[in-house]
Amino acid sequence: MSTTSGPARTAVHTPTLTPGTQVATALAVCVAQVGLAIPAVLNGLFQQDLGTTSSQLTWISDAFLVPVTLLELTFGVLGDLFGRKRLLIGGSLLLALGEAVSVLTPGAGTSPDARVAVLWIGQALAGIGAAVLFPTSLAMVAAGTHTARSRARGIAIWAAALSSGGFISPLLGGLVTKIGWGGDPYATWRWAFVAVCVLALVSTAVAFAARNSSSPEGRSLDWPGQVTIAISLFALLFAVIQGATSGWSDPWVVGGFVLAVVFFVLFVLAERRSPAPLLRLDLFRSRAFATNSVITVVGMFAFLGTAYSTSIRLSAIQEFSPMKTAIAFVLLQGFALVLMPVTARAIHSYNPRWALGGGFLLIGAGDLWIATHAVTDLALLPIIAPLVLIGVGFAFALSGVTAVAVNTVPGHLAGMASGTTSQLRDFGFTLGPAVVGAIALSNAASQIQAKIAESPALQSALAAFNAAPAHAPAAERPEVEAAVGAVNSGPLGANAVPASVNPLKDVAFHALGHAYSIGYVVCGVAALVAAFLAGVVLRGAAHKPMVTEESLHD
Repeated sequence: MSTTSGPARTAVHTPTLTPGTQVATALAVCVAQVGLAIPAVLNGLFQQDLGTTSSQLTWISDAFLVPVTLLELTFGVLGDLFGRKRLLIGGSLLLALGEAVSVLTPGAGTSPDARVAVLWIGQALAGIGAAVLFPTSLAMVAAGTHTARSRARGIAIWAAALSSGGFISPLLGGLVTKIGWGGDPYATWRWAFVAVCVLALVSTAVAFAARNSSSPEGRSLDWPGQVTIAISLFALLFAVIQGATSGWSDPWVVGGFVLAVVFFVLFVLAERRSPAPLLRLDLFRSRAFATNSVITVVGMFAFLGTAYSTSIRLSAIQEFSPMKTAIAFVLLQGFALVLMPVTARAIHSYNPRWALGGGFLLIGAGDLWIATHAVTDLALLPIIAPLVLIGVGFAFALSGVTAVAVNTVPGHLAGMASGTTSQLRDFGFTLGPAVVGAIALSNAASQIQAKIAESPALQSALAAFNAAPAHAPAAERPEVEAAVGAVNSGPLGANAVPASVNPLKDVAFHALGHAYSIGYVVCGVAALVAAFLAGVVLRGAAHKPMVTEESLHD
């Protein structure tokens, strides 16, 4: 190598992580995570204002999460090909647009289904924007760091920014919902989306200060790969989410699972034949990368399933205010920011598998602990300690899982690795609420039906309640019909209507409390599985940064 060629290549192909880039990427991933997490603290208000069914409530969060999961690999390619800076700007603008559409959800004069549909559309647009920001911001960090120390620091800052978005969102939701919206106390959730829209516009402006990077070598749009993986993941998520409402034997649900398997096989075949694949399957020859991929899905499923269970327990079952619910999310996700110097040192000085294994071990212990607390205890204090365990565990696990993924691929594949890591992480995030919600709501519905079947008095009271609209005065009939519809919409609806008029209130409350305790157990077991994989299976290359192309084939 000549003395002149080296610096020239460095100037073109190895951009440094400038302060402007670091601030822009941290802000972008933070705002994207705020948008992702904001619905969790608002579930109670959605239920009260929109009269959602259990399935509709789940789909409000998943309308954001599903496009994130489907499109992250695609935007990783686009950033490599056309430059990441423009994607950082465009993704922030699209996130702002989606939140603005959500704000425009019609008021009470429109049919409930139409209102929910507008909110879904807004969240889906915002989710596409976030699908741009997650892999693009991480790829810019990876492209601008070229030593183990700088990469560890960059990853720790990025992970702390992502986690900070997770606790900023409920605080933001709790604060802005006190403002009021047109005199309707239940419609105040719109202010939360206004706030996210403003933050996204600020992120757009800051993104202009970032330094562009790209890695077009060997990359192409690979349409067969993009289409097949998108259909496979969407079919799987649809089947999991809808199964809780429609039943696991429903033809649409069964068809969804079959379609997911068929198109995943087609994706693998397409990637094996493509000269420039969306995802290079030989990356999985690295045991560290392959094992970390499994850990990412299982572990992030455990964490967001925990966050979802906590949101439903506090806001929709125990009916805590958004601000009180926000305290739990500060504990769950605030420690990543506080512990950033510690996590950066841990993933630089030691094999990241120890951060991974220890982090998920703490998450599992916290989940199993919180599952023992009865929902009838309406105080937040008894669950603070297990929430702290989970939050500290997440701080280490998120930094560890990101470090292993980025360190165990060649540098020129940073965009692919970032897109893959983001997609796997958010696939786990999407599965968390979907699977835990399906298990918990199915269990709660079964318990409620069993209680009704064994109690003639409850059957009689329920029959009278369902007949009430026919006997109600004309002026009161819409309100009575809405209450009857909510009670019959599922366990969460049955819990939302006051006990003074609702014979199922007490039954639904206890059924949901028991069902979501099972949800915590499921998440705890998943976290312990991730901890085992990190501690026992993930070895060797997990701590070796800047893996070369040749090492993938050793």
